Amino acid sequence: MKVAILIPDGVGVRNFIIGKFLHELNRSAEIAVYHVMPDHVLPQYAGPAPESVTWRPMIPYNPDHVTTALQYALSYAHMYSANTASMQRALARKAKGSFGSRAYLNASKFAGRTASALGLVDRLDDLHCAAVDRRPEIAYYRREFEAFRPDVLFCSHQRPASIAPAVLAARQLGIPTASFIFSWDNLSSKGRIVAPFDHYFVWSDYMAEELTRFYPRVTADRIHVVGTPQFDPYGDPSIQWTREEFFRRVGADPSRKLICFSGGDAGTCPEDPLHVEAILQLIRSGAIKGNPQLLVRPVPVDDGARYKKVREAYPEILYCQPEWLFTDPGHWSKIIPTANDTQFLANLTAHADMNINLGSTMTLDFGLHDRPVVNTAFDVNDPPLFGMPVYEYYYKYDHFQPVIRFGASRIARSREQLAEFVNAYLDNPGLDREGRKRLVEQQVNVPLGQSSRRIKDALERIGGGRQRTPEMVLTAAV
Repeated sequence: MKVAILIPDGVGVRNFIIGKFLHELNRSAEIAVYHVMPDHVLPQYAGPAPESVTWRPMIPYNPDHVTTALQYALSYAHMYSANTASMQRALARKAKGSFGSRAYLNASKFAGRTASALGLVDRLDDLHCAAVDRRPEIAYYRREFEAFRPDVLFCSHQRPASIAPAVLAARQLGIPTASFIFSWDNLSSKGRIVAPFDHYFVWSDYMAEELTRFYPRVTADRIHVVGTPQFDPYGDPSIQWTREEFFRRVGADPSRKLICFSGGDAGTCPEDPLHVEAILQLIRSGAIKGNPQLLVRPVPVDDGARYKKVREAYPEILYCQPEWLFTDPGHWSKIIPTANDTQFLANLTAHADMNINLGSTMTLDFGLHDRPVVNTAFDVNDPPLFGMPVYEYYYKYDHFQPVIRFGASRIARSREQLAEFVNAYLDNPGLDREGRKRLVEQQVNVPLGQSSRRIKDALERIGGGRQRTPEMVLTAAV
């Protein structure tokens, strides 16, 4: 079997290049990886991978005005049809920029609203695909796939526009396509899947139900529940440190409790540094008891500059910048993780005593290790930065409702509640254990460490299941 893999961003590198996935797949497949990694960093990732893997660049995608207008209209149509809380909020935002830009976006929104009202979302999807089919980028991928002759094309992320030409080139050639839905909030909180795939890989039965609800064209037989490889390292004993070793690496005292604060990006979580300051004030004052330590880890796309002031005022902060490479500053998709950071996060989520975040996926990461989580659902600025209380702004989103329903975390709507909940969890980390367990079972109902194998097995079924003999593997490596 031959598998072509699209890796359009750094998250795809984390999930499918770092770790065991390529080695797992290489047992039964010849692999070509199409990626966005610059030449000067590629050896860092290709070196640990199987020698037989072929590395090829993805090319820039520059759609014309008509194709872009159709893409925008399709995204708006999808949001009007799905009508989730986050999509309603996105649709309510006013267009910004020049008069021409505002007119362009508003016209696309009107077209999308009309298509949704008339039940023509799928027809609009077909028109967008037909426009992409005429783009010159299609020719590049046709030549690539005609030379490599893959049995299946697998994409690590369903949303980047840059994947559309490759997916549609594969469709022109009759090559089955599959995409991984890469995060728990993508179906209910993000835009339209950029191109139709033949198969979809999801984390859980819950995500499978979401997919069929938001994409009626997708039938159950085309959905494969595989978990997510981003959590596979959490079940890998070979990369685990002892608690003492982890605390030594971050400069912490193993005799004291450790709280991890996980930051978001500046656009969605602008008050993160102020929440960090609030936590440290509560610790210094004794409102948070026991003098715990606070480790701050920004989200990888954040360069950490906005924490400079609070770090200077509170030198006791343990600050750990994610070890990701900013290969093209300003482009989030070109920020690439390192294997060291993957190992660090696996140990952080295992050894920190609890986590605090605004409402990120880290609620699930720490829940996988049965670590308590408090969400900071209170505003520091007055009036609130988003024009409404942060609780009303974020905690109504569909993907976060199971967290609230199961009681998987405690949601602090004031500084006083933050101190109360932190104290309760540090005193009794078993509180709300059943809620965390139910959340994990719903969102990731595949055991840790098994996702890569599940994905490999699904690709074999889709690609015809042709196995490579040991002689074939050896020959490919020479």
